[in-house]
Amino acid sequence: MSTGQDSQSRIVLYVSATIALLFVAVSIIMPVQTDKAANTMLAFLTVNFGWLYLLSVFIFTVTVIGAALSRYGGIKLGKDDDKPEFTNFQWFTMLFGSGMGVGLLYWAVAEPMIHYMKPPIGEAQTAEAMFLAMRYIFNDFGIHVWIIYGVCGLALAYFQFRKGLPCLISSAFYPILGERIHGPIGKTIDILTVVTTIFGVATSLGLGANQIAGGLQYIWGIKSSPQIAAMAIGVITTVVTLATISGLHKAMQVVADTKVWLMSAFMLFTFLLGGAVFQLNIFTHTLGDYLQNFIGQSLWMGNLEWTQAWPVFYRAWYIAWAGFVGQFVARVSKGRTIREFVLAITLLPSGFCFIWLAIYGGAAFHLDSLSNGAIQAAVQADTATALFALLKHLPLYAITAPLAIVAIVTSLTAAVNSATYTLGMLTSGGDMEPSKKLRAFWGIAQGAVTIMLILVGGTSILKSMQTASIAGAFPFMLIMLVMCYCVVKAFSEEEV
Repeated sequence: MSTGQDSQSRIVLYVSATIALLFVAVSIIMPVQTDKAANTMLAFLTVNFGWLYLLSVFIFTVTVIGAALSRYGGIKLGKDDDKPEFTNFQWFTMLFGSGMGVGLLYWAVAEPMIHYMKPPIGEAQTAEAMFLAMRYIFNDFGIHVWIIYGVCGLALAYFQFRKGLPCLISSAFYPILGERIHGPIGKTIDILTVVTTIFGVATSLGLGANQIAGGLQYIWGIKSSPQIAAMAIGVITTVVTLATISGLHKAMQVVADTKVWLMSAFMLFTFLLGGAVFQLNIFTHTLGDYLQNFIGQSLWMGNLEWTQAWPVFYRAWYIAWAGFVGQFVARVSKGRTIREFVLAITLLPSGFCFIWLAIYGGAAFHLDSLSNGAIQAAVQADTATALFALLKHLPLYAITAPLAIVAIVTSLTAAVNSATYTLGMLTSGGDMEPSKKLRAFWGIAQGAVTIMLILVGGTSILKSMQTASIAGAFPFMLIMLVMCYCVVKAFSEEEV
């Protein structure tokens, strides 16, 4: 890296770290005011621009699917003779591991029950409400998630590996900015990406640790507390830091593989013992309903309050993660064709999510009916323990409950692992192999900030940071719309 490039990368590192630390300091000093300001901003954006979040993701969908089906689908994300670095299975586990995991563990039981008890339309606690609840969660965790990640991943992989630009979010804007991607505009884009990544990872790590603490209390009666959550974060931070500095091929692959195999084993266990036929009926009906209503559900705003609280919130949350997840999936997809990348990123992880949701959502409804509403009661009491409440109604609870804790830990580790690696790239001028010192810094920094926040203010400060991250997704959504234009413009200049 040249001296000029090194200076520019240090600017991104120092400015983004300063912004994050200032927000953390203000959150600790003025927690109530920070929470109020963040919620006011989020409410303003979702109420006035909820339609734009939904419409933007629909535009992303058309762009990504259109690229795969067009004559440009055969273009390599790299030079024409580049070969993939990873096997298909390794590639899939890293695609899935970077962008999903703890959310499925947290919401697969709780969210369908919430919509079942309080649907946006129709009568609650009916068969129709159950099927609609499953379609809603398919919509929240399905293809749209991976389309959002795919837009960034496609643009970044194309401009980095085919056009030879730095591994930075700003590189995707070369068709309209040219060499100015190395100037203030490009650095602003990269800084925004780093800051939203720090906030998003910190909140996910903290809220995931709270689920671990809640699980420990539910299983063994160990009182849930900020100290227990902080200890969980400490363990995850240690694992992430050691794994990240050891290299992409080693520990990151082990973590991703462990997560996928463990979640697959959980699915099989719950499928076999949680009402398999009922789950298959749920899956078949919901998949057909989801596909049939894909466009309408993507843009549905029939109940504005519900839409802002669920689909818009989810779209904004995934957009907040899109910078780092997109960068990571781009990094591991070198040598794949555009069509291969799009089909993999949209269909494989979402297909896994659909199966998981149908199994756990179906098991939740099946066991709830057999236990006179016990799952509903558990969700109303504490959504963080919904998964454990379901496992308690299945055999081998003494084994599966602790394994659920392990699954949460591996899911968090996989996501934070990829984020740490990506933060290293973004703050080192796009170096595809950032220094171990820098990777260690980001691993420790993320954990330390989260521990400090959770010890000082508990989940309230973390939720303020989550809200701020989602609010920060609004300008990044606009950046992604421009990114779509840049991709289309660049493809039109390809000779195919």
